[in-house]
Amino acid sequence: MHPGLAIGYGTVLARLEEEVALGGGTHFLLARNGRGKTTLLRTLAGSHKPMAGTFQATGFTQYLPEDLHFDPEMTAKALFHALLAAERCQSALALAERIELDVRKPYGRLSTGNRRKTSLILAESSVRPDCGNILLLDEPFSGLDIFARQAFEELWRQSAASVLRLVSCHPDYDAMELPSTLLIEGGSIRYLHTPGQAWNGLKKLLL
Repeated sequence: MHPGLAIGYGTVLARLEEEVALGGGTHFLLARNGRGKTTLLRTLAGSHKPMAGTFQATGFTQYLPEDLHFDPEMTAKALFHALLAAERCQSALALAERIELDVRKPYGRLSTGNRRKTSLILAESSVRPDCGNILLLDEPFSGLDIFARQAFEELWRQSAASVLRLVSCHPDYDAMELPSTLLIEGGSIRYLHTPGQAWNGLKKLLL
């Protein structure tokens, strides 16, 4: 992302002052509500135009919004078969079993957490092995139990070399490590990158 990149709707919500280059691995996006987390993700996904400036995203890009919904009558298994290649479908079903997602229940009858599991499995199973990948994830932990969350975090560690993940989230405990973080505050987008950096220190910057 280049200096001068500005995001917003009608008026500028936030602007990037210094160049930021993100590589493979997990990067977090933090801001208070309404400060531009979702707007930045949509801008980087190409579904919303920047107010000013430019950025470059190299790789197969997927954006997973927080409010994604599917046909309420379709089961997770049917969704996997419809949207994934055969070999990817089998790995998706295996992951679903691991995190206790009932793939036979209609999507409309799933809990919020299990709907989130369904969309996350689809996104992760759509990663391309033949090129770099970018996953833009808006509140992916919303409604997830700790066991499912740990399973996805392990998957993220295993694929860090080939997948860049930008994860919008509200950290839920002070010691949560966020070594690579984009922070939106005071109309500015800043990049903070320090080993051992944790939510306890970063939250003091969100005025």
